[in-house]
Amino acid sequence: MEHDAGSRHGAGLFAPAAPHRAGDGHALLAPVLVLNASYEPINVCAARRALVLVLKGVAMTEEENGHFLHSARVAMRLPSVIRLLEYRRIPHQSRALSRKNILLRDRNTCQYCGTVLPSGELTLDHVIPRSRGGSSTWENLVACCHLCNRRKGNQFPTEAGMKLMREPRAFNLHTSRHIMRLMGRSDDKWRKYLFY
Repeated sequence: MEHDAGSRHGAGLFAPAAPHRAGDGHALLAPVLVLNASYEPINVCAARRALVLVLKGVAMTEEENGHFLHSARVAMRLPSVIRLLEYRRIPHQSRALSRKNILLRDRNTCQYCGTVLPSGELTLDHVIPRSRGGSSTWENLVACCHLCNRRKGNQFPTEAGMKLMREPRAFNLHTSRHIMRLMGRSDDKWRKYLFY
């Protein structure tokens, strides 16, 4: 079966093997915008996951990011935007409560001092400490640098003389779209799907 390497959709996924470029190992972790069948943006996933969805026939590539995944005989184009082939009803636009999503919501910024750090240098802080009745919820967890976390300790922010930059909230449709826009600033191909 012949594939048109120039097409951006499923048929253009494969291209003749090209020379390997150094530094492409991170390409599988690059963010990919996921669209519903209606072209509504619904998620962001890693290029590796997006490629699996395309190869399984669940999605098709709408835009490519310029990177290739190489095998012995073929190079596969990595997507930048994919679209699900069947419409998925999204009942409530919420995300799982996780460290990754808290850091994403807070944009890798300490919510006390405003320092932007890599995720490995941040921790999560319970605004109301767990030992004082605080729970692990969207509204009580914030990204925090280690210095501020030690300073606050087992106190309320006011007791430690600290103030939150903004009140923590759960992800909602607006928050998710805003984060998609922020992530999409590095990839102009996302713009037409994010309703700028």
